[in-house]
Amino acid sequence: MTYLQAILLCVGLLHWTTMATMMDKLADSKRCGDAECSYVLSVATALGDFIAPDCRFINLKKGQMVYVYSKLVPSEGAGVFWSGSVYSERYVDQMGIIGYFPAVVVNETQKFTEDTVEKQTTDMDFYCI
Repeated sequence: MTYLQAILLCVGLLHWTTMATMMDKLADSKRCGDAECSYVLSVATALGDFIAPDCRFINLKKGQMVYVYSKLVPSEGAGVFWSGSVYSERYVDQMGIIGYFPAVVVNETQKFTEDTVEKQTTDMDFYCI
């Protein structure tokens, strides 16, 4: 690595860390299909539009298919949030973006597994770029 590449890498990392925001945790634990939370738990359909209130969440459009990767375990008085990603030819700009949404705005249409692993959430679960 050249000296110039090292400087550019450091500047890039500095820029990335100054653009990122640590957000409050929505829950202390989550349920996933595997230890890395990379398996899809289920597929759901959005029952209505949901506008993301901040960068932890994703926007949903009524009728949109959502792949669910994890389900947050709510603490007392907290809402139930799931983590997932939307896929649709109509909403290409959102494809592959993973974020949270309220469980009440979707209808789970197909479950892939009933066996889940409960994991502690980390600060990085709620890190926004």
